[in-house]
Amino acid sequence: MRNSYFFKIYIVFSIIYLIILLSGLEHFDLFLKPILIPIMGFGAYFYRKFPTQNTLLAGLTFSWIGDVILLFTDLGEIYFIFGLVSFLIAHIIYCILFNKQNKIRKKQNKTIFIIGSILIALYLIGMVSILMPHLGNLEIPVSVYASIISIMLLFAFNGLLVWEKPGNFLIFLGALFFVISDSILAVNKFYAPIPKSSFFIMLTYLLAQYLIVVGVLRLNPKKIKE
Repeated sequence: MRNSYFFKIYIVFSIIYLIILLSGLEHFDLFLKPILIPIMGFGAYFYRKFPTQNTLLAGLTFSWIGDVILLFTDLGEIYFIFGLVSFLIAHIIYCILFNKQNKIRKKQNKTIFIIGSILIALYLIGMVSILMPHLGNLEIPVSVYASIISIMLLFAFNGLLVWEKPGNFLIFLGALFFVISDSILAVNKFYAPIPKSSFFIMLTYLLAQYLIVVGVLRLNPKKIKE
């Protein structure tokens, strides 16, 4: 399967990148970070045509744009804002992507869905409450971003209850790692420094993207032999 080579390359390069971050050599970001998501994108592109392929690729594209922009946050706060907007768009696209996936059950378990929704809402309220006193002029952008990523997680949780296995679990886990990654970034930037924050942010982020992509491909299996 030709697309599997891209995923293997993504895993190898991600491990190398994480080792670099763990070693404190974060200035190598400029050389390695921008190529990771495109490698994943090629894996999705060469999978085969499926109904939401372009939506998935669009989400990866805006994630990649956000990655590149955030490399320059040391040059000014405006780069952080532009990166935030890019990832905001990516999360909206992922919401659309999740909503379009085939469902094997027409209705989810309402009790479980309500419990999950409450937990996600509590996360959103808690995170915004903790960060709000420290956000300054970024109160509205960060609050909107936190709301959108929470909605993205809610779409993934709904999918966990109605999509086919194992794609449902992979996507939900990917969305959860995305929330964890952004939460670490937000706490580190606005609330209190976290040791080795870059490593943990990228570890959860790279896992998130991989699981979401592989999960979507599992929900759209190939119908012909390679």
